[in-house]
Amino acid sequence: AGSAAALILLIGRQRWPARQHLGGLLVVAACIGVGFPLLVGIAMSLAPASQGGVVFGVLPLATALFAAILHGDRPSKVFWFCAALGGFLVALFALGTGGGAFSLGDAALLGCVLIAALGYAVSGQLAKSLGGWRVICWGVVIALPVNIPAAIYCWPQNAAAVSDSVWLSFAYLALISQLIGFFWWNKGLALGGVARVSQIQLLQPFITLLAAALLLAESPGWHAVGFAAAVVVVVAIGSRQPVRQQ
Repeated sequence: AGSAAALILLIGRQRWPARQHLGGLLVVAACIGVGFPLLVGIAMSLAPASQGGVVFGVLPLATALFAAILHGDRPSKVFWFCAALGGFLVALFALGTGGGAFSLGDAALLGCVLIAALGYAVSGQLAKSLGGWRVICWGVVIALPVNIPAAIYCWPQNAAAVSDSVWLSFAYLALISQLIGFFWWNKGLALGGVARVSQIQLLQPFITLLAAALLLAESPGWHAVGFAAAVVVVVAIGSRQPVRQQ
């Protein structure tokens, strides 16, 4: 993603970002360019994809909370209640699937939610002045000094033995999920506001459960679907609560 983004910036003859934007871009690089994909990879090696879909159901509300904190908004008491209730439901589901114990996979998923929420909140703010595609391009380029050595270290010893489907999946993650998808996502956050637009992610738990069933032959079960629906309802109620500007 960083290599493709560097090529896009070179072709577009983009200048190095202004000094006032570098701090935010470093946060984007750390959260979206390194932390989130790393924790997702760890979490999905330890927990079913369907479980990740349910835990990510609280991501819209977490993103709205970070936006409120960073932008100085003052959410209502009902908003905060919904945030706490959503977190409780997610923790309850994680403990239930982990046999009553909080696993490393659960910790990685929780880290994913927090890091992604912070990265989205900062990206949405930066996109207002830089543009959505520039924010993610500079973010993943700045992350290259970390990701290039990591990629070399993790490169498979026998790359030829890796199946075509795995390489295609990797290409999709690198070019679509990590880069091109953010062009429109960041622009949407800038146009409609981070807190409001982030609620589109309410669809993510159901899409993840469906994709896990179709692509990975996972059977999430009715309890996972029920928890996903409950989290979505709580987040939907919370997102509709008033937020006063300071």
